[in-house]
Parts: sequence; structure tokens; C-alpha cells
Amino acid sequence: MKKNTSGPRFRALLRLASITTSGFAEFLNTAPQNVHNWYTRGVPAHCMEEVAMRLSVNSEWLKTGEGQKDARHLRLLDETGNTFDAQAIRGVYTVIEPTDVELPLFKETATAPGSKKNHVVEDPSQSIRLPRGHLDSLEINHADAICAHMIGNSMAEKIEDGSTLAIDRGLTQIVDGEIYAIEHDGMLRIKYLHRVPGNAIRMRSHNSAQYPDEIFRAAQIEEQNIRVLGWVFWWSTLNKRRPEVPFL
Repeated sequence: MKKNTSGPRFRALLRLASITTSGFAEFLNTAPQNVHNWYTRGVPAHCMEEVAMRLSVNSEWLKTGEGQKDARHLRLLDETGNTFDAQAIRGVYTVIEPTDVELPLFKETATAPGSKKNHVVEDPSQSIRLPRGHLDSLEINHADAICAHMIGNSMAEKIEDGSTLAIDRGLTQIVDGEIYAIEHDGMLRIKYLHRVPGNAIRMRSHNSAQYPDEIFRAAQIEEQNIRVLGWVFWWSTLNKRRPEVPFL
């Protein structure tokens, strides 16, 4: 087996492309100290292919210094959908930003198997993709955005049952008349919120004919574990039926 002598070549490639140790570590989601260690110990075998792809070189050349240096494939698509252009052009390491952002999906889940008590937590098996421009136009930090599903018809005809919602957890301060996601003792609720004197809040449904306003005093908010998850900034609504086309 040929010896791994990649350390000096790896360091030279980063220097040539003006990539810092910490910057490259961020791309690989590892600690800067790990990358720094590779300068002397060499790039680990389990990282060799990915590192070579990101630096536009053949992994065999990076490992041993033998064979052709340049790689044929200059793009790498990672598991999040980000496309990296690994070619160093004029000393710049270019990252092509993805057009979509993948948001975690939250839902009501039992706190324990068989428990009748719920809480609102992330479902690791599901996620929703939204255009990056939607979030950027509203100055929403991507890390603060989550999704959930509308349950029930309390917000019909504004937000239909089953609609997908996007929520900004960075905005929990109540702005009167805006729509918020609330966790109410483990239940996910979507309501218009209004402030009421005495640190109370009013929850209002769009379908107010069936769902009257609810007012919760400060003591009730604490007793009933009511907390604002965030501002609802986007929702989808799917038509419940496909129209029948009449015969001509």
C-alpha cells in the first residue's frame, strides 16, 4: 500500500486557492484543528475523495503525488443539495449557493410511547424545501425557520386544514393582528394574536363563526404552558378537488 503523503500537497492547495484552515473546516463540518493536523499527518483515508473533489484534484495524486493532478469532475453535490464549484479561479474558492433552503418539519408528538400528553417537536424523517429568496426577502434567518401542518378548520378560509406552514422562530414578539404558531400545553395552534392589557393575549381564528375569540390572562398563560413558537410567514393551500371537465 502506497504511503499517504498528502499533507504538504493539501496545504499548498489551500494556500494557492486562498482558503483558510477554518474556512475549509466549515465546508467539511469539522473542527479547524482537524484540518490543521492534516498538514502534517495527511488527509485521512475516509475524507480523501471528498477533499480531492472540493479541490479539483485526483485523489490518488493528492494521496501519493503520482498520476494526473487535475480532476475531470469539478462539481460536488452534497446531501443538502448544495453544489460546490471546487475549482480555484484567480485564487478564489467559489461556493454556488443553493436556490432552496431545507426546513425541519415540526408536529405534535406524544411525549412518550403510550402517553396521552403531547409536545411539539421536530420530525427527523421529514423536511420542507422553500425558495431561499422567500426567506431573504423577509430578512428571516434560515436557522430560525421551521415548517408545520395546519390542523383543523379554525383558520379556514385563510389557511385550510392540511396546509403546510412556514414559521419564523426569530419573531415571537406579538404584533397585533399577525398570524402566529403557538404551542398550547402540547397542542400546535395557528391563530391571529393580539395583546391585551395586563400581559394577556387574545387568540382569534379566521373562522370566527365557529371559533370565538379566546383571552388568556398572564396566570393562565403560565398555567397552561402557552408559548409563541413564531410568526407564520408562508402557507400552502391545495385545492381539495380537481374540477371535472364537461364533454364538449
